[in-house]
Amino acid sequence: MDHAADTFRTDLMTITRHVLNEQSRHPESRGDLTILLSHIVLGCKFVASAVNKAGLAKLTGLAGETNVQGEEQKKLDVLSNEVFVNALVSSGRTCVLVSEEDEKATFVDPKLRGKYCVCFDPLDGSSNIDCGVSIGTIFGIYMIKNQDTVTLEEVLQPGKDMIAAGYCMYGSSCTLVLSTGNGVNGFTLDPSLGEFIMTHPDIKIPPKGKIYSVNEGNAKNWDTPTAKYVEKCKYPTDGSSPKSLRYIGSMVADVHRTLLYGGIFLYPADKKSPSGKLRVMYEVFPMSFLMEEAGGQSFTGKGRSLDLIPTDIHERSPIFLGSS
Repeated sequence: MDHAADTFRTDLMTITRHVLNEQSRHPESRGDLTILLSHIVLGCKFVASAVNKAGLAKLTGLAGETNVQGEEQKKLDVLSNEVFVNALVSSGRTCVLVSEEDEKATFVDPKLRGKYCVCFDPLDGSSNIDCGVSIGTIFGIYMIKNQDTVTLEEVLQPGKDMIAAGYCMYGSSCTLVLSTGNGVNGFTLDPSLGEFIMTHPDIKIPPKGKIYSVNEGNAKNWDTPTAKYVEKCKYPTDGSSPKSLRYIGSMVADVHRTLLYGGIFLYPADKKSPSGKLRVMYEVFPMSFLMEEAGGQSFTGKGRSLDLIPTDIHERSPIFLGSS
């Protein structure tokens, strides 16, 4: 047994330590956000474990119900949603929850209420479950002024009012990327310790990238500027090398690669989906928040993504995000 190596392992920056360090920078803080984040982390560990066992436990396949978006729900979707709702309510720090899987916002029992609203997609890219492609959880956190009288209108805040956002990717390893408004950090789950360890401190997206990521199957429905831009990626007229196309079809995996390697991820509006396909509150806003915190940019095609003011909890928007 290598005692020296084991001693070194206790000096790791875990996600808990990191969040407590961030809290200590705000003397007025009461630790509510720290407690909420620890419950989100627990939910991520639970889902990571379920995803790893999904094939063996017969959790893949359809649950036989359809969610509010009209997508057939996978068994793992349903399980992940229940896990996160329970974890967030039991934290005692939330007053309202918005989930991709639930048609209406969940208002927490007044006895268990706290001051935060959490918007989340419990399992993004779940159509990829059966073939083992990376999937993930996306979340964004807002503060609510009055938790006792919270209304749906208070939930519909612009993305720039978000106080924290992140995603957890379940793939070849389990990676959690988090920002509390002071840069972006990445943590990887060490299964032997059951802890998320900081492996990607202070992530900064490269200012220029060689990769573009888009579903080209929708090309015939794009508007002219989008089609021209993608054409330019493939056939540059300035003598530069063409960009590489990488598209996984799981937003968490595509954005994670864009964050680390640079480039652009786009899901434009088209004739089939004139408002875009991705949901504002729990896909566009959290990913745009992370991208800007890492030095990148995010637009809807008409303006900055985080300036949008949603009118519905399941509203959709086009998105173009990546290297500045």
